[in-house]
This record gives sequence, C-alpha cells and structure tokens, in this order.
Amino acid sequence: MFEYELQQIRSAELIREAEHYRQAREARRAQRAHREENDAEGVQVRRRRVRRFRFPRAA
Repeated sequence: MFEYELQQIRSAELIREAEHYRQAREARRAQRAHREENDAEGVQVRRRRVRRFRFPRAA
C-alpha cells in the first residue's frame, strides 16, 4: 500500500511539473507574439541584452 501512495504522489508531482512547463512555454510564446506584433506596427522598443562572459578574464 505504501508504494502505491508514493507512486500516486510522484504521478501528481509530474503532472504539476508538466503543467508548469506548458504554462512557461505558453507565456514565452505570447511574449514573442506580442513583440512581433509591436515590431509589425513599427513601435521601437529598446531591448538591452547584457552579454556576460562565462569565464573571468585571465590575468
């Protein structure tokens, strides 16, 4: 009986995780669509992209 309960808990966890992943993907898709819509209208939006180096500079 204990293993069954653990399996049920794990299954519920995986379902929640999958739903979170789907929501995050949907949010990124909506952001991209909104950005493309603004670009099509000619709205200039300044996007700053900070480029950070993975490793520090050698001395």
